[in-house]
Amino acid sequence: MSTPSTDFAVALLGEFVRRGVRDVVLCPGSRSQALALAAAAYEKAGMLRLRVRMDERVAGFLALGLAAETRTPVLVITTSGTAVANLHPAVLEAHHSGVPLILLTADRPDELRGIGSNQTTDQVGMFGTAVSWLRDVQAPSSSGFDADLPGELAHESFSAAAGHSGQPGAVQLNLAFREPLSGPVESVPTLESHDWPVASHAGTTIAAAPHTIVIAGDAAGPQAEELAHALGVPLVAEISSGSRFGPNLVVAYRQLLGDQEFGGRVERAIVFGHPTLTREIPALLQRADVEVIVVRGAGAEAYNPGHRATVVPGPASFEGEPGDRAWLGTWVQASRALLEQPIADGGGLLGGSLGRQQLAAFRAPVTRRSLVERVWQVSWPHDRLVLGASRLIRDADAVVPGKKIAVHANRGLAGIDGTIATGIGIALASQAAGAQGITRVLLGDLTLLHDVGSLLFPTGEPRPRIQVIVGNDGGGTIFDSLEVAESADTASFDRVQFTPQAVDLEALARAYGWEYRRAGNAGELDEALAPSDAPMLIEVPLPR
Repeated sequence: MSTPSTDFAVALLGEFVRRGVRDVVLCPGSRSQALALAAAAYEKAGMLRLRVRMDERVAGFLALGLAAETRTPVLVITTSGTAVANLHPAVLEAHHSGVPLILLTADRPDELRGIGSNQTTDQVGMFGTAVSWLRDVQAPSSSGFDADLPGELAHESFSAAAGHSGQPGAVQLNLAFREPLSGPVESVPTLESHDWPVASHAGTTIAAAPHTIVIAGDAAGPQAEELAHALGVPLVAEISSGSRFGPNLVVAYRQLLGDQEFGGRVERAIVFGHPTLTREIPALLQRADVEVIVVRGAGAEAYNPGHRATVVPGPASFEGEPGDRAWLGTWVQASRALLEQPIADGGGLLGGSLGRQQLAAFRAPVTRRSLVERVWQVSWPHDRLVLGASRLIRDADAVVPGKKIAVHANRGLAGIDGTIATGIGIALASQAAGAQGITRVLLGDLTLLHDVGSLLFPTGEPRPRIQVIVGNDGGGTIFDSLEVAESADTASFDRVQFTPQAVDLEALARAYGWEYRRAGNAGELDEALAPSDAPMLIEVPLPR
């Protein structure tokens, strides 16, 4: 026999299906059971893709990855209490990076709030300003509910999450349920899905000006490269920008921005996305002699160091004649010269046989640079690359050449939270859409261990083609670059910053049912990076 909770849950999820929602992530719980069973029924009918996880923090970042790849709102279903609070890191990242999530958080009805009831806390306002839209919905009663309510709730929450009236991001539907909490889902309606329009803006026209550069931060997208090409100016593109390709790309931008002959002569900077990987970019944008134009992106805040930029709506287009291409040529040529490395003799053809040379190349130790370069080399447009907030993303940004491939990174708040879960979400979404490649997640050992619960695939859950590649240097070597590292007590610094670890990653992989490979040299790394169908953990030992 059906219950008001079940009828409401079926009606609400059906309205989301009508609006084009295809992915749902849920964690088990008593108070949310009507939503969970309704989601399972829609999946059985072929109208939703359902992912089940035990840990709400993992579930939140899995949904983030699904939404980052599809750019369509994803539903996240949780029970009440601490389950909701565990979504907070993913909600913050979605808010700051403009990724659309719809949180369906189950709650107690009014009569059970504020009386010390089990698993009950104040869930309304829990996420503060990190959700752009919030609705606290009273529990459906035995007499039913307003038939128009599910459609109203789905319409408002989907529109807010997708950014139809503001910036895309996370929204919350706090849904009270009272007993009986659910009944059998006897059937779900046959529904037609409609693709709702994405948010659009009139955009901004930009003309050429002397000594201009285009800067593309995280999630800038290809429009940054298109504008730099049209203007005929240097393109500074971070590795997760989506703009790191084309003839205008300047890879060695760190050195050039700090050089008086290059960075010192910049008069105008046009910024897309969210730059986060260097100190040179914000230093340039805070200079009084540099005009700064920021093209508004999807995140909650426009990037504006120094509070002096002119913020304009995107997309940006070019108007007029391109600028002086000699300016572009000097940047590109200088960058290439800086990146060129002399080829060492190494006893190769001059000092031994070709076979001996090949053996030496196979046995060569893996460095951070060779690791990021090799992962970049083997990744192609049908693949996905996810970079953790570790030292390796900066190493890659400093050296890898341009290539038009899909690169993701959680740079909204640049935390190490949920990197593996995000990568799994990206892998599941891209492969469900027909991508034939593999998703590679490149991260450090602490970033892996912070999200180790994401390695768990509950029985029956789909396992995508994914490689988690861990540069294991035994702790947080990114902190070694802090100024205080040179003066602090070594033992204290190591304990509270470096945080040394000696986890057996092979045993860890085995415990979660992942394949494991150890790449101790260049040849073993090449072999390990070959595409495979099963999830694989690749450990690459690195020196501190």
